[in-house]
Amino acid sequence: MAMDERYDLVLAFARLLFINGQATEQTVAEAERLGRALGLRVRLLPRWGELQLQSDDENTGLVAQRAADPTGVDMDRVVSAMRVLGDVEAGRVAPDAAMRMIGAISRMPPAPTWLFAFAAAAGAVALAVIFGLERLAPAILIFLSAAGGAILRRGLANLSSNVFVQPFCAALLAGLIGALAVRYDLSSSLRLVAVCPCMVLVPGPHLLNSALDLINGRIHLGAARLIYAGLIVVAISVGLLFGLGTIGVSLPVDASSGAVPIWQDVIAAGIAVAAYSVFFSTPLRMLPWPVAVGMFAHALRWAALSLLGLSAAAGAGVACIVVALVLTPVSRRSHMPFAAIGFASVVSMIPGVYLFRMASGLAQIGSGSPTTPQLIAETVSDGTVAVMIILVMSFCLIIPKMLIDFVGNRWAGVKSKRAEKQAGGR
Repeated sequence: MAMDERYDLVLAFARLLFINGQATEQTVAEAERLGRALGLRVRLLPRWGELQLQSDDENTGLVAQRAADPTGVDMDRVVSAMRVLGDVEAGRVAPDAAMRMIGAISRMPPAPTWLFAFAAAAGAVALAVIFGLERLAPAILIFLSAAGGAILRRGLANLSSNVFVQPFCAALLAGLIGALAVRYDLSSSLRLVAVCPCMVLVPGPHLLNSALDLINGRIHLGAARLIYAGLIVVAISVGLLFGLGTIGVSLPVDASSGAVPIWQDVIAAGIAVAAYSVFFSTPLRMLPWPVAVGMFAHALRWAALSLLGLSAAAGAGVACIVVALVLTPVSRRSHMPFAAIGFASVVSMIPGVYLFRMASGLAQIGSGSPTTPQLIAETVSDGTVAVMIILVMSFCLIIPKMLIDFVGNRWAGVKSKRAEKQAGGR
């Protein structure tokens, strides 16, 4: 394989990881690892919308670049790409064959539409159960609304490349159905029929990857990821509120959910984790890990809230620390994106409800209707709680992961040096 073709192989491999949810640090490390296997000394420079590959050889500089928007999450593609890297290093696959394999992996289809829609529906109902859903009729409406939104998203993906159209339209549909449910007395004050189908749209992996980039000093890329995730949340909120508002229904900012038994809470959390794992195309052999860890983490959160009286942020933090300690070694060993597998395990703790209530409160304040001190206080409270939970979850997932990665990388370096010494001695 010619030099330029080897550079193209490294860049194609890095792009496959980057656009399918792998963390930036892992993407850079694995791309340089493939370069060494091909006899190249390269450095990957990731940016939002572009990957650049530089050679460390003198007077070479930039050797290749490709457009790359990190807007997707597909763990099966990442795992398959890492398998190709291992085969190239072991000499089982030639570089030209590896390039063809990378191309085939990049074209692997996501989950079938029927499975995607069923997962969205089951996940939305599970989240509703966690928030205290009791009646069958709202559960059926939530199931149909989330399934319809998933089918709508898949259809719009074939019509438009705009990444904000899909969540907006799915949230609009959920808002319309939720408003009808309120009109015919099929929804509680929590508006779960409208809110829960929207919660499955929240871009958690992008929030976690943005936090990872910011902590690692990749300010521009981290900020871009954060802005992208924030704009998706805005699109969801606008679609939801517009759908509710068409029939004159609003989202209360002061509603509180009731407590549910721990067995019900844990089972629903497991279903939600499995649903998100389908969204992220988790390989079936790996599915038990996020489901089991997510159920255990949710049991810890339930105990922290119900037995110890901790706040929602503190309870989520305790659960996230356990998730990070267990799943970081799993993600390293299986080469699965930690942001995806970690988010799937704690998905039910993401404060989507608080974000949507805050948006509703802001809309009510800006609409010109009578503004009371209570409305302002509750809107600020919802926003503060949402930000606190997101920050606590991000740090409690990321800090243990970074410590484990640091120790693991140091240990891997020690083992590599020992192997080199033993090979030199022979």
